[in-house]
Amino acid sequence: MWNKWIIGFLCLTLFSACGTKKKVAKSNVDDPGTDTKIAANSNYTLNNLDFHTFSGKAKTKVLFGDSSQDVTLNIRVQRDKAIWISVTALLGIEVARILITADSVKILNKLQGEYIVKPFSYIYKYTTEGVTFSTLQDLLLANVSLPLLKTESLTVASSEDEVQLIGVKDNLAFHYSLNQNDRPKVFRLNTIGANGKLEAVYGRFVSTEGYEFPQTQQLTLNAQTIKVEALLDYNKVEFNQSIETPFTAPNRYKVIN
Repeated sequence: MWNKWIIGFLCLTLFSACGTKKKVAKSNVDDPGTDTKIAANSNYTLNNLDFHTFSGKAKTKVLFGDSSQDVTLNIRVQRDKAIWISVTALLGIEVARILITADSVKILNKLQGEYIVKPFSYIYKYTTEGVTFSTLQDLLLANVSLPLLKTESLTVASSEDEVQLIGVKDNLAFHYSLNQNDRPKVFRLNTIGANGKLEAVYGRFVSTEGYEFPQTQQLTLNAQTIKVEALLDYNKVEFNQSIETPFTAPNRYKVIN
């Protein structure tokens, strides 16, 4: 049963109403460097979080088909290097640990003593090569993914209270709806010509150490025969603190191919 939940949640994390449009412009996106504000065109700037590390704890309800499971997620991110997720069930028992890098995906199923290791390209069974480690990192941090915006098929539409970023990149159609502070409140990603669809809805933005981060996140994935949803409610968030991402498979664990 937990194999099903772990794989379902992993698939979700890997894939990771408009106002009247008053202005529409085509634009390219400049190299962001390390700036918090990134120019998208002469009239608009993105407000992505500029961080080194992230650590968060979230009560989470995972819905897989017609069933659900309550867990706690501890998520740590070393920017552009690693995403570490610990899944804890009732009574504080850790049931799974996940480590994602630009090259690989590793899973420890601690309840059943199993170890899974795959190249990052494994996720292309569910989506196109347009999905990268950077896309996943931005999904979890509620940042606009700059690699997606680096396309000639980008439309920026703004009104008084929101901005829409719509485009196509590497056979992926994407749509960001940004709030008045230029932070994403909705993100949609669709695979063109297939049924793959991801939606992220962000809410209850709170300023933490100067970072505007959504305390609630609703992530929904529909891919082929898989439908999984996660409702995250963060109760602890820290930026730029020293973090560890321990991940060791004991010798007694069975390797699952």
